Amino acid sequence: MDFLLTPKSMAITFLCIVFSILAVRSLTIKLHEKQGKKRYHPVGGTIFHQLMNFSRLHDYMTDMARKYKTYRLIAPFRSEIYTSDPANVEYILKTNFENYGKGWHNHNLLKDLLGDGIFAVDGEKWREQRKVSSHEFSARALRDISSVIFKENAVKLANVVSEAVVHRIPMDIQDLFMKSTLDSISRVAFGVELDSMCGSNEEGSKFSRAFDGASEMTCWRYVDIFWKIKKAFNVGSEAKLKKNIRVVDEFVYKLIHNKTEQMLKPQDDCIHLKKEDILSRFLQLSKADPKYLRDIILNFVMAGKDTTATTLSWFFYMLCKHSNVQENAVQEIKEATASNRTTNFSDFAASLSEEALEKMHYLHAALTETLRLYPPVPVNPKMCLSDDTMPDGFVVKKGDTVAYQPYAMGRMRFIWGDDAEEFKPGRWLDENGCFRAESPFKFTAFQAGPRICLGKEFAYRQMKIVSAVLLRFFIFKLSDERKTVNYRTMINLHIDGGLSVRAFYRLGS
Repeated sequence: MDFLLTPKSMAITFLCIVFSILAVRSLTIKLHEKQGKKRYHPVGGTIFHQLMNFSRLHDYMTDMARKYKTYRLIAPFRSEIYTSDPANVEYILKTNFENYGKGWHNHNLLKDLLGDGIFAVDGEKWREQRKVSSHEFSARALRDISSVIFKENAVKLANVVSEAVVHRIPMDIQDLFMKSTLDSISRVAFGVELDSMCGSNEEGSKFSRAFDGASEMTCWRYVDIFWKIKKAFNVGSEAKLKKNIRVVDEFVYKLIHNKTEQMLKPQDDCIHLKKEDILSRFLQLSKADPKYLRDIILNFVMAGKDTTATTLSWFFYMLCKHSNVQENAVQEIKEATASNRTTNFSDFAASLSEEALEKMHYLHAALTETLRLYPPVPVNPKMCLSDDTMPDGFVVKKGDTVAYQPYAMGRMRFIWGDDAEEFKPGRWLDENGCFRAESPFKFTAFQAGPRICLGKEFAYRQMKIVSAVLLRFFIFKLSDERKTVNYRTMINLHIDGGLSVRAFYRLGS
């Protein structure tokens, strides 16, 4: 993957690692001697263990979490604290929120891709974007238009799946979900029709591939202590990142230019263009420069495309592995929509009213169970802004990375019981079959506190609409039951290499 891991450089890299570890340990011992009786979280390893386990990073960190609810990894000049303790998570995200921000370290790692967008900043920039976004997400007009868009794109997706059924060919359903959610977020947030799903816009597909590649290389920075050197010389992973960001920027700046021109046209000339999208709102701000708009757009793409598409991908993987869950969901969908027999995708999508979607408790539970085991953001890092003591009694120092781990937390028996690693939608239902929410500090897929995900309800609505349309008409099976399905280590939890499935028409539809 990277030149630092090639055989020719392994010896040099190993020596660097050894000397770095010794230097860090020596520094750590001296600091502890000065600080007396202060208690620090147990050491689970070093940042180099993350590097060596990068392809299975989240499982490695889950292994550590099984030994210690909260642990440290030693890194040059600082410690990295990783917690799966709900009490610590609540403290970080809510109780002492002001002391745990993105900080300079995370911003430095993320800024080439996400810039000064809402996921990479603190302070006034975060508050401004949060305020505008919160206003838009609470607007009835945006909720209504988003539902229409989600249904239209679900019908397009069903038509693509139907073509695969007719021709008896497998499909990469993750790729289809990525295109569908990109089309949806582009229309909902930016007021732009990409139509990458039907292949009429190759620019959209090219952008999506480049964005995924940039996300992977950005994630690599978290374990690569040499990334700044590689960036200076434009080699290895940093050269790949720069190339991908060039493609991303070209697409986004073109989108901004076209949108700006639309906004400047007299209203009568573009009466059909709704100015209810989020980008229009930011364009109306007095000092919204193109670079800032670019950052805002990419953060919304990450929030609205990748998170929803990866969740749907893992959800359909779970449905293929658990056919009983697939059939239970279908039965509920039929009952909620009163559609025993229908052959028209569009008519069925139109029947998915808010009332019908709210009746789908089992589908909601199955999606939530997927998010528990396969959260779209598997680890979420913050920075400690001043010396502090966590609820568990251990000290963290100013400048330390403090991260909570949704992926690991979903697998912890002390949180979910002995069946924590099993896929069981029923754990989210009460005795009446109604969905029962858990504490957001225990189920952390949508964050919590002041940074709780603004698009949570939008995400559930989109996922339920897409799932209902597809499951109502098709049965899904893995193309190869024997093939191992793994994640790709990047900012979001993509399925590595996609998810190949076959679909079959559902009898009696």
